[in-house]
Amino acid sequence: MRSRSLRFWIVTAATIFTMAVTASLGVWQLGRAAHKQALQEQITQSGQLPAWTGRDLLQAPDLESALHRPVTLSGHWVQGASVFLDNRQMNGRVGFFLLTPLRIEGSERAVLVQRGWVPRDFTDRSRVPAIDTPEHEVHIEGRLAPSPGKLYQLGPAGTGPIRQNVDIPGLSQEWGIPLLVVSVVQTGEASDGLQRDWPRVTADVYKHHGYAFQWFGLCALAGVLYVWFQFISPRRKHPIHGSEAR
Repeated sequence: MRSRSLRFWIVTAATIFTMAVTASLGVWQLGRAAHKQALQEQITQSGQLPAWTGRDLLQAPDLESALHRPVTLSGHWVQGASVFLDNRQMNGRVGFFLLTPLRIEGSERAVLVQRGWVPRDFTDRSRVPAIDTPEHEVHIEGRLAPSPGKLYQLGPAGTGPIRQNVDIPGLSQEWGIPLLVVSVVQTGEASDGLQRDWPRVTADVYKHHGYAFQWFGLCALAGVLYVWFQFISPRRKHPIHGSEAR
């Protein structure tokens, strides 16, 4: 039997390495999918829990563990403290998310409310829409959410009514208001002219399943190409005859 060439062993080692790496990446993506699936189940379960009131929010020891839970709050909007987040989309349109702190009834503490979406004036990009922010006590429905998501930003954050990004500790210091560490995404009727067609909160489980399929596919492809070019193709080019013709 002829000894294998150096090229054969180099290709073999490279194939084993490639298959090991791609297979491990596929397993890692499956692990990520399992983690996201557990997170999705937690989000669904939290959304089905009884709604918290303002008193529940103030007494909760760990608000971040209660994300996505429904709430029904009463309180007063903090006048003059609204912020419009720029370049936010809803139903494929670009506009603002309006954020206003709500001072919880019976407390000096407030929670940042993501009140809804409104289109912007593209003829005057510095103009903000007039949204009714009543001074009397209001009652809102919503769900607990993290601080508003951030977009890529050039330069430092501004301090005007229109901003690209905000963070709750920064707003609390700027306004001199003790804000809770979480925000509330307002739901329910939109008589104030704001749209509240918020996207469903998902954990992107299927994305990781897709990535895992791609990595396992590459692993299988590497194995198939190895067998074809190292064993099958050479034999097709140089067939071995079992006996000589008489």
